[in-house]
Amino acid sequence: MISRFLPSTVRRLLGVDPTAPRPAMRAAPLSARPASFTLIDQPVALNALLTALKRVDEVSLDTEADNMYHYKVRVCLLQFLVDGEVFLVDALAPGLDLEPLWKRLAELHLVMHGSDFDLRLLHDRCGFRAKSIFDTMLAAQLLGRQRIGLAALLEEHFGVQLDKDGQKANWSRRPITPKLLDYACLDVWYLPALRDLLLRELAALDRLDWLDQQCTAQIEAGTSGFAPATEHDWRIGRSERLRGRGLPVLHSLWHWRETSAERIDTPPFKVCNNELLLDIAYAAEDGQTEEAIIAQVNLGKRHDRLIGSLSAALRAGFERDPETLPRRPGRDTNRRSLTQTELARLDRIKEDRDRIAATLAIEATLIANRAQLAQLAHAPAALDEVLLPWQATLLRSIPSLQSN
Repeated sequence: MISRFLPSTVRRLLGVDPTAPRPAMRAAPLSARPASFTLIDQPVALNALLTALKRVDEVSLDTEADNMYHYKVRVCLLQFLVDGEVFLVDALAPGLDLEPLWKRLAELHLVMHGSDFDLRLLHDRCGFRAKSIFDTMLAAQLLGRQRIGLAALLEEHFGVQLDKDGQKANWSRRPITPKLLDYACLDVWYLPALRDLLLRELAALDRLDWLDQQCTAQIEAGTSGFAPATEHDWRIGRSERLRGRGLPVLHSLWHWRETSAERIDTPPFKVCNNELLLDIAYAAEDGQTEEAIIAQVNLGKRHDRLIGSLSAALRAGFERDPETLPRRPGRDTNRRSLTQTELARLDRIKEDRDRIAATLAIEATLIANRAQLAQLAHAPAALDEVLLPWQATLLRSIPSLQSN
């Protein structure tokens, strides 16, 4: 069955709708780069993109953000391939009203790669929700590809090598260099051709509905955005082993890092990594003095700028009573430890899942991850609630899920 979420372009490609109109988006030549692109960084220039979008029913889309360089993530650049034309929208350009763009985009089918972060970011920052998507990364996963990154797939299928510098670039810096603009174009230029290749393989394996279900779930997950901050975010890594003075030290240092990162507008990991926070907390737990701990700390290029405030945070941690810290969240009443019988069932379900995945040549966690397996071990009858239909169908007949 051809999925209801596939647009006419895709149906025509598969030969299931010969009366469909000319495809709304031309596949890029396999060895070509765009001869030109339109950079939209002025309000009046946006009209060209909006006009082009009125003529199509689908569009290739990618985004570039500044999460590697700033405390609060921003959408910096939007890349579109519309009927063979590349448009690059400078989302940071002053005076650019993107509301008409979001409204029209919500009516179109999107071709994307690795859309999870993009959809969450666009929903959080712009209130955007996609109508439907074809995610080429999800398609590659369902085909059992070992390398599913866009760079790897473009090199494999088209002999194109993406500049790795683009993956680490500061997309908030203006003006954007010609080299980065060229990189941004390639992120969407080959998506239609890549989609076409993966689509044919999925159709041959009768996995198109699998992809539709995965893409629909991705859209739903995107509407939840990024996890909101909680008072327990400071409990990182190996913190569960801390019992005494190390706990308030970690609490104080984690908040010092957040405050410092926000003040100097950089990601927290660039102030210091989790490993350093935990090392300091464990040193305090083991009885080392403030002076001894500070003497061992190296904050890199920002050391002189931040060591004073870190010392103050460490001192505050030493002075705080662990009993005054926010209590751990209570155990979820809907969750409990699995019984021995359920643990044995979990092992059997996992074995069956792994066997089925090997037969299909796909990653086993695509069928059900560890948390889902635990839910099924506890409540086998909840199969259709826990999994997507295609996943549930694969596991429905295994003996370990036939009875409680």
